[in-house]
Amino acid sequence: MAMEPPTTEAGDELESYSSLGLIVPHSQKGDAEFPKVLLLLSVYLDKIIQQNKELLDSSKVKESTTIFHGQRVPELSIKLYAERIFKYAQCSPSCFVLGLIYMERYLQQPNIYVTSFSVHRLLITSVVVAAKFIDDSYLPICISKGFHVCASTFFW
Repeated sequence: MAMEPPTTEAGDELESYSSLGLIVPHSQKGDAEFPKVLLLLSVYLDKIIQQNKELLDSSKVKESTTIFHGQRVPELSIKLYAERIFKYAQCSPSCFVLGLIYMERYLQQPNIYVTSFSVHRLLITSVVVAAKFIDDSYLPICISKGFHVCASTFFW
């Protein structure tokens, strides 16, 4: 259950959250509906991965293997993985935005690139840390249900 944003009498904050894709309007809520921010995040990460793949394939740079690299590429797409995290972790969509900021800061280090081998682990880690900061009350649910379901079934 995601936290709903506070509203003012004019509904300005609600409109802002909705336009940013941080909430699903009540009329659209259902099992198959997810905030637009998940789609935007997955498209952005897919684009970054493709750019990094081309850069690394051209041998212009050397990639460092990090603790986030898996031995194989998970079969689940980034979009489906983000939706699964959202569904089981029950954290607010804002956690995904802050999680992306955390990922961007981590990736500013030299020779660190997000690839298909590392994106899933980076995503779950950054969202859990963001949930601890934003939705502290949801973290036990995230760790006991979401993290286990999201992470262990694919590559841990």
